Amino acid sequence: MSDQGAAARAFLEGIRVGDVCGGVVAEVTRSRGAAVVLDGFPDRPLASIGPLDAPWGQRAAEALEVGRRVIAEVTAVDLGGEVVRMSLAATEQPELWAFLKGLRLGEVLSGTVASIESFGVFVALDDGPGHPVFPGVGFITVPELSWRHIEAVSDVVRVGQRVSCEFLQFDTWNGEARLSLRALEPDPFQEFADRVEAGRSLRGRVTKVIPFGVFVEVADGIEGLVHLSELTEEPVETPDGVVEVGDEIVVVVTEVDRERRRLTLSRVRALPAPRAAD
Repeated sequence: MSDQGAAARAFLEGIRVGDVCGGVVAEVTRSRGAAVVLDGFPDRPLASIGPLDAPWGQRAAEALEVGRRVIAEVTAVDLGGEVVRMSLAATEQPELWAFLKGLRLGEVLSGTVASIESFGVFVALDDGPGHPVFPGVGFITVPELSWRHIEAVSDVVRVGQRVSCEFLQFDTWNGEARLSLRALEPDPFQEFADRVEAGRSLRGRVTKVIPFGVFVEVADGIEGLVHLSELTEEPVETPDGVVEVGDEIVVVVTEVDRERRRLTLSRVRALPAPRAAD
């Protein structure tokens, strides 16, 4: 490591996430945001303000210019890359940032569904401030809405509905609280795993046909994969012509993976054994 690199690393070791640092913008690009020379280390830029870490509603390339002095909060420290990431949004919205930083992992938060989008749900939290850009300071991604597969977000929640969710993380990029609705509900897969073991025969309905197999629903909200090699005794290149969506078939459970919530099935093992020749 060069003397300059060692000096930069030593300087960055004194910086912590949450610190407020000052500096001067040295470079601005549309894709990477702004590079900042921090106070106390004039040799080269050691901080970056990402394209979305600029003032709300503006990108770094639009809001910042070379030579501008900035005061921003540190959101990440990368000693290996010799850089810290900073956010101007944090210093411009102190009430919002203080609220989000005070949340604890696993804490239960209540609020009202403010907006439904194809990518998730915005929640206006009861005890939280408003968000300067989004309809609510809380956000639930689609996978965190339900343990079961859903066709549309509106199948689970509606605008104006009261919800209670578990806090997952502070998203410093968007300045929001990531939430989970499903975390407060029993996981149907774990309940299924409590009563079903490998070797069990089940009847199910084919829900999806893919190039390497088919998915079969064997209980309410519980689907397992029948791999192509376990679909028929005769080798086939695709499932086409063997089964179709909607078919009722008998399968045997070959594996129940609790950790990854995966169920593996076999149709071959459920087929009657061939009769011996007379």
